[in-house]
Amino acid sequence: MTGTIVNTLAILVGGALGLLIKRGVPKHIENSVMISLGVGIVIVALNGVIASMFTASPEGKLSDSGGLLLIVSLALGTLVGELLRIDDHLSNLGMKIENKLGVAGFAKGFISASLIFCVGAMSIIGPLNDGLRGDSSVLFIKSALDGTTSLILASTLGVGVLFSAVPVLVYQGAVALLAGVLTQVVSDSLLSMICMVGYAIVLCIGLNFVGCAKIKTANLLPALLVPVVYNMLIMLKTLW
Repeated sequence: MTGTIVNTLAILVGGALGLLIKRGVPKHIENSVMISLGVGIVIVALNGVIASMFTASPEGKLSDSGGLLLIVSLALGTLVGELLRIDDHLSNLGMKIENKLGVAGFAKGFISASLIFCVGAMSIIGPLNDGLRGDSSVLFIKSALDGTTSLILASTLGVGVLFSAVPVLVYQGAVALLAGVLTQVVSDSLLSMICMVGYAIVLCIGLNFVGCAKIKTANLLPALLVPVVYNMLIMLKTLW
C-alpha cells in the first residue's frame, strides 16, 4: 500500500500547487495549456493503444492482436454506458458537490482526472507489484507522472482534480490488497487487452481537451469489462 499512498499524496500536492498557479493565469493562457495538454494526452494514449494492440515476432514482424476486440469493446461498452447513463450520474454527483462547495468546473476536473489516473497499465501493474512483492517502484514513477499531471490539470480544471485522489486510493488500494487473487486471474494477454481499451478511453479524454469532440468518456467505462468477459469465454471454450 506504500506506493498507493505516495501516489495519492502526489496527486494532492500537485493539485494544490496547480490551484495556486491557477489564480494568476489569464483565461487565454489557460485555454492554450488545456489544448496542449490534450495533444499530449492523445499522443501518450495513442502510443499505449498501439503498444497493447500489436505484438512483434522474433523475426521482427508486427501482428495485430486486438483491433477487432477494441472496436467491439468500445461499441458494447458505450451502449451499456449510455443505457446506464454513467456519465450523467457522475456529472450530477459532481454538480451536487460543486454546488455545495461553490466551485465551478468541479465535475469536469474530477471525472477527467479520475479516468486519466485510474486507467492504464501502471494503475494495475503498480499495485500488483506493491501487494505481492512490496515493490513500489512502478507506483513511485506513476506518482511523479500523476503529480505533474495533477498540477497542470488543477491549474486549468480546478479543485475537482484533487478529489480524484479518492478513487485512486480506493482502486489501487483494492488491487494491492487483492493482488494474490488477481494474479491468478489476470494473465499478460488479458492485461494487454484491458490496457488497450483503457488507453483508447484516455485518448477520448484528450480529444475532449483539444475541443475537437464532446465524448461522454465515463460512458465508455463498461468497455473495460468486455475483454474480461471475452477472456472468460475463451477459458470456458478450452475446458469444453
